[in-house]
Amino acid sequence: MSRLVRRLASHLAPKTVVRAHCDLPCGVYDPEQARIEAESCYRTIEKYHASADEHFRARAISIKEERAELVKHHLDVLWHDYFKPEHVATYPDLHETFWKASKAASKVKQSLDLEDAKGLLALIDRVDEMWKGTGGPGKTRLNGRPG
Repeated sequence: MSRLVRRLASHLAPKTVVRAHCDLPCGVYDPEQARIEAESCYRTIEKYHASADEHFRARAISIKEERAELVKHHLDVLWHDYFKPEHVATYPDLHETFWKASKAASKVKQSLDLEDAKGLLALIDRVDEMWKGTGGPGKTRLNGRPG
């Protein structure tokens, strides 16, 4: 009987797995997600440089790389799912800013330089200005965005 159950389960199992930010899509977007991960990168780089413990430093690198990848993910979701062509009319540098921010996140992933992390944070701040300028808090967050 277990062979029959396995065969049945294999026939009923999905053939393709799809992943998305939201399955709905939910319509909740905020550059703060990317900023928190970028700040984590910054602080982790600080802690890396303050430590002489090689095991700690190896963990710090791993964590920083993971967080930098999350920055790229959050920026990508915001760029592709929230921003629309009419936003580019208001912010002609929108695509270039996102492109630079994604590249900066890759640089932070590869580096242990605090200046790289600062540059990424500055680009996320610019994305945040654009998001706010297009009504992001009121359009994508319940009761706007917390303080």
